[in-house]
Amino acid sequence: MSTPYRPELVEGSITPLLERALAHLAPDLPLLTEIGEMFTAAGHEIALVGGPVRDAFLGRTSPDIDLTTSASPDQTEALLKKWGGPTWDMGRAFGTIGTRRGATVVEITTYRADAYEPGSRKPVVAFGDSLDEDLVRRDFAVNAMALRLPSLEFVDPYDGLDDLAGRRLRTPSAPEISFSDDPLRMMRAARFAAQLGFHVEPSAEAAMTDMADRISIVSAERVRDELVKLLLAPNPREGLALLVDTGLADHILPELPALRLEVDEHHRHKDVYEHSLTVLEQAIALEGPRSVAGLGPVDPVQGPDLVLRLAALLHDIGKPATRRFEPGGGVSFHHHEMVGAKMTRHRLRALRFDKDTVKQVSRLVELHLRFHGYGGGEWTDSAVRRYVTDAGPLLSRLHLLTRSDTTTRNRRKAERLSRTYDDLEARIVKLQDAEELAAVRPELDGNQIAQTLGIEPGPVLGRAYKHLLGVRLDQGPIGEDAARAELLRWWADQPESAEA
Repeated sequence: MSTPYRPELVEGSITPLLERALAHLAPDLPLLTEIGEMFTAAGHEIALVGGPVRDAFLGRTSPDIDLTTSASPDQTEALLKKWGGPTWDMGRAFGTIGTRRGATVVEITTYRADAYEPGSRKPVVAFGDSLDEDLVRRDFAVNAMALRLPSLEFVDPYDGLDDLAGRRLRTPSAPEISFSDDPLRMMRAARFAAQLGFHVEPSAEAAMTDMADRISIVSAERVRDELVKLLLAPNPREGLALLVDTGLADHILPELPALRLEVDEHHRHKDVYEHSLTVLEQAIALEGPRSVAGLGPVDPVQGPDLVLRLAALLHDIGKPATRRFEPGGGVSFHHHEMVGAKMTRHRLRALRFDKDTVKQVSRLVELHLRFHGYGGGEWTDSAVRRYVTDAGPLLSRLHLLTRSDTTTRNRRKAERLSRTYDDLEARIVKLQDAEELAAVRPELDGNQIAQTLGIEPGPVLGRAYKHLLGVRLDQGPIGEDAARAELLRWWADQPESAEA
């Protein structure tokens, strides 16, 4: 069904908007036309659908081409093999066959209607009979628009273009039905709020609130992937706030709403939840090229950086568990960075993040307060070396996280902290230039230590190596002879030396 664009919208007619959308799709139109002609010649319907159509009207580039067809997966695969492109069928259970032409990835899915059985983590796939039936099962009306191929007839049975103009997220069917069919759509609403700046229609937001607990039937991997897309969006704050306000975060990231600690005149401390969202925004603003006073350009953290953004969001999650009310009305959060690092590992593992991401994010959370011991620059060179070696390859991210963790409204205080961190970065660069600090090692390697002490590889060798590393950090370069003498002095005090 083709829907004309209503006159109250900006253009007053679908034609100029459609022409601009087709112009945006121009690089892919030959490929789309070729596929469309191939499928229609075989007696099947096929249409470009969902995100690529939405993005064409928005002037955005969609990473993939999503097509829907009346053909069965077997029929689709047979046509694509004749067409000559490579195919893959990892999504066959969901009716999807993939192909590639050059750098363009195309996924073709049979008309379908997904639904979850109560308590099930896997959707039940039922193939549909028509394009309209397929579109009504889409998550939001802005994603339920299509272009029939090869005719390029615009199909918009649920007024998605109207919603696009109003930057509105509304489900094609009743939101209770849509979110029950696939509860992950509630998280997609938050992701689109972060990615596109859209607002969720009130009835849909109410349904999200009422049905928030249903997200628990969705696999951790799917929840993780949706959360990652949200965090890598231009404005994650909007999406995260929606997750918290609707109660979805209580089920997928409960540490975030737990940061909403009460603030009153007696217990004066920052709103940790709002502070964390602000730190995230400030960290994002620092991604990419940056300069430091007195240094000029420094190594950037290219955005969007998932590790940095996760660390910024989670850096204070240990505060609720460590909060103590002190005599006189003060509040303390002693060792919240250590508790927070442990909580971060637990949550990211539960969400099935990979080991490297879990390790890096939790380490940044653990280190985020380290700078505050720097004071007015009283650290020795030894302390600066330890700061660098403890951060390791995370140093550039730690710089941004630490700078972002200043949300005071006191302008003088904020400027003073910024200047102090400028000084620390300058000292780090100076030491790195002098000592290749990023690759600091003891001046005797493992083989030399073992040979000097006459021991085999094992825990004792590890302790000896760690001791020499500490000496290197404290004293800087001392040369191999001095390092060997220090090693022998240390060895003489060890109980194992008497047995050797």
